[in-house]
Amino acid sequence: MTTLFEPAYAKVNLTLDVLGKRDDGYHELQTVMQGISLRDDIEIDVGTGKPWKILCSVEGIPCDERNLAWKAAEVFYNATGKKTTGLEIRITKRIPTEAGLGGGSADAAAVLRALNKHYGNPLSILALAEIGAQVGSDVPFCTICGTAMVEGRGERLRMLPNMPDCVFVVCKPEFSISTPELYKKIDERAIAKHPDNRAMESALVAGDLEKVAHNLCNVFDPVVTEDHLELNYIKSIFNSYGAVGYQMTGSGSAVYCIVENFEYAAVICSMLRENYPQVFIAKPI
Repeated sequence: MTTLFEPAYAKVNLTLDVLGKRDDGYHELQTVMQGISLRDDIEIDVGTGKPWKILCSVEGIPCDERNLAWKAAEVFYNATGKKTTGLEIRITKRIPTEAGLGGGSADAAAVLRALNKHYGNPLSILALAEIGAQVGSDVPFCTICGTAMVEGRGERLRMLPNMPDCVFVVCKPEFSISTPELYKKIDERAIAKHPDNRAMESALVAGDLEKVAHNLCNVFDPVVTEDHLELNYIKSIFNSYGAVGYQMTGSGSAVYCIVENFEYAAVICSMLRENYPQVFIAKPI
């Protein structure tokens, strides 16, 4: 039996645009995604000689074939034709669930990377990301991380210059969002402001943190905020204590801000933690 170890990194959306509904029922997206150092840890025992098993440090996470980590292992073995004599996947969870941070996708991506390394890298990282699309929309990006323009349903990636040096503060409020309900709301209204993805890409090429922050935009943010005004309170703390920009990530409910250094981040954390236990400091990766 061999034990594998792999970090599973969260993501945030610097921009997120919904371009319309596709014929297959999914929505056409265009988003600039950024990997951050907030992470789960994945351990995999390969060759246990027993039925597949998942263990998770957090209650309420499905520990069977519904878990994206399990699905990722299935997809890997199907794609490579490798044989296994049993797996046990252990997930140490730190990324909040139902937050828009891609936690389940990050775990799946870590399983793909770990198994690929174990078998001598039969798949390139791009091929690994491609099979990840069979598991979930955010899995291709989470397989590669970094900074990328992501389009379609998440399967089309184009890597962008690395995020300028900065610090993220991520705050997950208690409430969670129904993603299908949120898409339904988006479908029924005119989107007031779309992201300028070209400007975001230019800001990244220039390495200009202020321009990156100025171009943060998520079409879901105002829709969620109008029903959950406490997001405005969190953003006001960000704004009052040194954030250069802030917004919600994914379909929520986590919101994040960008600050220039750890000192600002530490102050913001101390201001929020009394009311919001799930506050994290992270770096871009």
